[in-house]
Amino acid sequence: MRILAILFPRFTAIDLIGPTQTWMFMPNVQIQMAAAHPGPVPTDIGLTINATHDFSTCFQEPDVLLVPGGARGLFEALKDDSLIEHIARIGAKADWVTSVCNGSLLLGAAGLLRGYKAGCYWYSRDYLRHFGAEPVNERVVIDRNRATGGGMTAGIDFGLSMVGHWAGESVGQVAELVMEYAPQPPFGVGRPELAPPNVLTMANQILADEMPNSIALETARRRGFGY
Repeated sequence: MRILAILFPRFTAIDLIGPTQTWMFMPNVQIQMAAAHPGPVPTDIGLTINATHDFSTCFQEPDVLLVPGGARGLFEALKDDSLIEHIARIGAKADWVTSVCNGSLLLGAAGLLRGYKAGCYWYSRDYLRHFGAEPVNERVVIDRNRATGGGMTAGIDFGLSMVGHWAGESVGQVAELVMEYAPQPPFGVGRPELAPPNVLTMANQILADEMPNSIALETARRRGFGY
């Protein structure tokens, strides 16, 4: 299976690492990392991940296209029409088009989610509508050959779900066990509907600065989506 992950400056590292770590449990997996230029790409935590290819030398018809999300890095990427066009071109030929967190906004901007159900990080989920998608409040959303994960920690759930989908449930079960994936959230407030009002208020204040959703609206207008 040929998997192509799209990198852009200050993407969220766990959005990439979570699913790709699970996918290595499948046989015959090849993963390429593509960016505007080969070489180190900074993530949102200062860690750099090497892009193995640029957009002209990477898989042009991958089995899987994966787009991670991010905070300000993702919204800056939404301003990059060249990046969006590469995602649109490669995604149109990919067997599966996937994302984690608000990476689905980039898929939407590329026109790859029009008429599809899709997941997204909760703070930006409803903005998928402006790209013709149907937002779904689920941790993993599969609609035909579109598969999208929710927030950053959903990348592992998403990745394991796709292992089961592509390689069979038993392979997915082995991957889950070998990874000892048995989450026990210490506070139980990891979704806005579970959070106390004061916690939700604080989170919204932080995210208003880190995730300017107005840029998603501007991108939808610039790229000609009617809504």
